Parts: sequence; C-alpha cells; structure tokens
Amino acid sequence: MGAGEEAGAEKGSVRSLWLEEALAGGGQESAPRLEGEVRADVCIVGGGFTGLWTALRLKEHEPTLDVVVLEADVCGGGASGRNGGFVMSLWSKFSTLAKICGREEALRLAHASAEAVEEIGAFCREHAVDAGYRHDGWLWTATSPAQLEAWEKTVQAVEDAGGHAFERLDPAEVARRSGSETHIGGVFEASAASVHPAHLARALRRAALERGVRIFERSRMTRLLPSRPPRVTTSGGAVTADVVVLALNAWVAGFAELRRKLVVVASDVVATDPVGDRLEEIGWLNGLCISDSRRLVNYYRTTIDGRIVFGKGGGTLAFAGRIGESFHRRSPRAGEVAAHLHRLYPMLADVRATRSWRGPIDYSLDGLPFFTRLGGRPDIILGAGYSGNGVGPSNLGGRILASLALGRQDEWSTCGLARTPSGKLPPEPARFLGGLVVRAAIARKERREDEGGEPDPLTKAVAKLDPTSFVDRGSGAAVASTVDMAHGMSR
Repeated sequence: MGAGEEAGAEKGSVRSLWLEEALAGGGQESAPRLEGEVRADVCIVGGGFTGLWTALRLKEHEPTLDVVVLEADVCGGGASGRNGGFVMSLWSKFSTLAKICGREEALRLAHASAEAVEEIGAFCREHAVDAGYRHDGWLWTATSPAQLEAWEKTVQAVEDAGGHAFERLDPAEVARRSGSETHIGGVFEASAASVHPAHLARALRRAALERGVRIFERSRMTRLLPSRPPRVTTSGGAVTADVVVLALNAWVAGFAELRRKLVVVASDVVATDPVGDRLEEIGWLNGLCISDSRRLVNYYRTTIDGRIVFGKGGGTLAFAGRIGESFHRRSPRAGEVAAHLHRLYPMLADVRATRSWRGPIDYSLDGLPFFTRLGGRPDIILGAGYSGNGVGPSNLGGRILASLALGRQDEWSTCGLARTPSGKLPPEPARFLGGLVVRAAIARKERREDEGGEPDPLTKAVAKLDPTSFVDRGSGAAVASTVDMAHGMSR
C-alpha cells in the first residue's frame, strides 16, 4: 500500500497571510516531533480541519481514547490555512447529493451541513476564539450574461424537495450587496459564513490538546504499512494504532487506490492591504462570501481589518496527483487573479494586491466529499474530495470519520457521504494532457464571454468536458465525456 504525500513546510515555501497572522500571535508552543515508537488507539494523519474535528469527535464519544495526530508541517499548514475562509453548506451541490443518496438523505445532509456552519460559530464563542467568524451568507452571482441563471437548476431542485435555502435577488440588490454593478444577477444563501481559517485551525489544535489528544507536528508520514494493526512511519519514529484515519485533503491522491478518483488543481489567492475606507465607500463591509458562476471560479470576501481576499480556481494541474513545490509558492498567477479583482471592482483599480499564495484543491468526480475505507479495510479510513468547499463540510466529515473509526452504526457511518468515490479517470499521461486541453478551452471560453462575445463551437464543446466544479452541475455526463476524451488521446 503506497504512502500518501502529506503537506509540509517545503524549503522556500510561502505561508498564507492567514497562517502568518495565526502563528505570529504566539501563545502556543510547538508540538514535538514524533521520536521513537508510539502506540495509540487511533492515529490521525493530517492536522487540518478534518483531522482535528475527527479527533475532537472521537474524544466526545470516548474521552479515554488514546488519539494521536501526525502533522507534516504545523496544524493548519496545509489546505486548512490557505483557503478563502468560506464556511459553506452543501446546499450548492444539492442536485448531485440527491442523485447519489436520494432526496430525503440529501435534505438531511444539506440541513446538517448548514448546522455545521453554525456549530463552527458556536465553537469560536465557546472557546473565545477570535477567528473573525461572520455569519453573513453567500452570494452566488453572474458577472457576464453567459453566467446568468447558472444556479437555477440547483435552486429549483432544492425548492422541489421542499427546501428553502436560496433567495432570488433582483440585479440591483445583487449589485448593492456585492458593492459593484459588474454583478448582474444572483441568488443568496444565508447559512454561509466567513472565518479566518488559520485562527480556527489553531484553535481546534488547542482544544484537541486540552482534551488529551497527542499531537506531533513536523512529523511527515513516510509510509503506511498495512500490517495488522496498521503502522504509520515518519523520519523519526512510528505509530502503531488500532485504526488509522487519513485526513490528508488533496494529498490523499498520492495513494494509488485514489489517484484516478481525484483531480488535484491549484487555487490561487491574493490579498490587499487594509482598505476599509474604500470598502465603506462602495458598501462592501460585512463578511459576505461572494463567488461568480464561471468554471475557473472567482471567489472573494473582505476581512475584519478591511482587506480584500480574492481567489481563483483552475491553476496548476497535478500530474498523477503529485503535489510538487509549485503548490507551496507565491502564486504565479497573482497578476491574473488581481486583474479579475479589478475587472469586478473597477473603482478599486488602484488598490494593489500585496500578498499571494496558493494551495491544492482535491476535486472528486461528482463534486462531493467521500468517506471510505482504504482497500476495504475497517482499520484504515479516509475522507477527501471536498472540491473547494471543505471548511464547513469538514465539521461534518469529523462526525463521519469518528463513527467509522469506532465502528459505530449510526446516522453518520451510514450516511450518503460514507461511500466509495464514484468514477474513474484514465491513467497518466492521458489524464494530464486531457486536463490541459480542457482547462485551456475553459479559459478561452470565459475570456471571450467576459468580452461580451460568443466562444467558437469547438471551444465550447471541449470546455464542457471538465468534471470539476465548485458548485453543483447536476450531471455526470461531463465526467464520462472527459474520460472518453482522455482515452481517445491515449490511443
């Protein structure tokens, strides 16, 4: 069984603004490196949101359980400290959720994911965490005519099922809430929140330590031995545990069993200096999360200290799921990302993006996370596939993984997301080459649409083959088409 490549502070890597701020505050001693042999009931590999929520859930169920967390860098050093800080539910993926597990279970999970957003806020209040949690909702918008009503299929599916997650807004209201008339349509989803993700990750770490979880930082997993019981090795030692939980986010694609189940792509983020007075002028002051409806999604929000944090999907594609050094650097697309910020907010054209970073996104082929047993083994379990929406659903993932680890038969271990990931992409290099072709077509298509034009038929056809999406597409056809195209390129 191959080892997964876990996150770490690579030589020359760049910390996100979030993590720099969280670590600069001090007050938390570094957890030790793993040295020597350790025995535990449960070993969690990965000290981000999924791993830490799982550790806390395990301790809730069985306070005397011996839980060890191994983190290659520092807790929050991976995707949990690099994202945009959107705390979202699963309502945006309701159509696919209903297709996978049925309408009733989809409603239950969507409501549970919205409750998870509130639970994160409650955690911050209970633990006096200054994580900038603001429960101001999410605006799903159109910034070109081609994007208009991209949300309609999802909204209608929710309404047909008896849900009331989305509010349709007229264009003037969308422009008012977003602070710019470049937003020409959209819907509002009230359950979402925004947060300082690294402050939240470090608070979860602190809570886990207080409950007796043993955390070893800078302890990269070098190998997972499928012995019975399983054994995780690092450069300095090893942990033998009754159950191993792999909470590696995109790095789980390093396992051969999952390599063809995930598409790993970089997402690039820029941040401005504080410009609160300018934000006040345009009326963009709260914690509203905003994203447009392009495939190479733009997502953006403000911070409590008046910065704009603006991210863009669709960056570097990982070959064979390998997350190389380029995923840990300053964004090579910073100029492009900032240009999108200035296009959407032309009145802020003189506001410079002074920081940039990037990180990997693990897209499942249906856009939903999955929680499963590696190789069918009940003592090695994992969660992945958040597809760009992991801050909120990872809270739910912690419940599912904890129940699976303890062998419980409850509403989490048997839920619709406790499943084997769907689909299978072709082997490399066909997948990588096909991905480059499709991504280039999407970029051409969206550039043309931004200019008010119509993409050529071939570009539109190829762009449709992309299986990844931040929001719901409600169809598996694109996945099948992408697989067919990639096979064709390899013949």
